[in-house]
This record gives sequence, structure tokens and C-alpha cells, in this order.
Amino acid sequence: MSEKRIRVLVAKPGLDGHDRGAKVIAQALRDSGMEVVYTGLRQTPEQIVSAALQEDVNVIGMSILSGAHATLFPEVVKLLKEQGVGDILVVGGGIIPEDDIPELKAAGIDEIFTPGTPLENVVNYIKENVKN
Repeated sequence: MSEKRIRVLVAKPGLDGHDRGAKVIAQALRDSGMEVVYTGLRQTPEQIVSAALQEDVNVIGMSILSGAHATLFPEVVKLLKEQGVGDILVVGGGIIPEDDIPELKAAGIDEIFTPGTPLENVVNYIKENVKN
């Protein structure tokens, strides 16, 4: 019996118009054997959570450059909790000041990856921490 593949939703919340980093991450996750669903640009937290539930993902990975991470990332976690979903690993990345990371983690974001993080670190973190 083969092991179930990890399913990851890669999302760009907010008004960012640049998704190169999200596409690089998506490709690295695919190359590591994960199934990846990419939602595209300018997604609302509601759209992200809806897609995650429809796609039955194990992980939500959000990428943001706009500076709205302190609002949008916690909103996704809040909406997941409202849906009764607590088993999805939620990670974020992008241009996020180091000083903001503890607050994001306190809000339920499992990990934050900043520019320059080796792709292998992202892949390994997901594989080692996926919740279901």
C-alpha cells in the first residue's frame, strides 16, 4: 500500500501582483513528490480556505509581499477554526519582518519562511510537520 501524497495549496493573499516566489515554491514541492494546487493571485482569506477545503489539502502555504501578512495570515487561521478544521499545516513566506514572526506564530501560523530560505528547508519542514 503506498503512502498518501501530501497535498499543498499555494496561495497569494491580498493585492500582490508578483508570484514568482510562490511558483518557485510550488515547483520545489512538486519536485519533492507533493501534489500542489496553486490558486493564483489576489486571493481573499475566504477563497483560500474554501479552496483548501474543496481540495482536501494537508498544507496551506501563503506567499505575500504587500505587508498585509499581519492581517491576512491570521484571518485564514481564524476561518479554518470557524470551519472546524485544525489539522491543516499553515505556513507563510515572503517579505515579512523578523519582528512580525512571533506574532504570526502566536496567531496560529506554524512557520514563516523569509527570502533566502533554502527550498530544501521548506520541503523538509512540511514533510516533518504535516498534521494528517
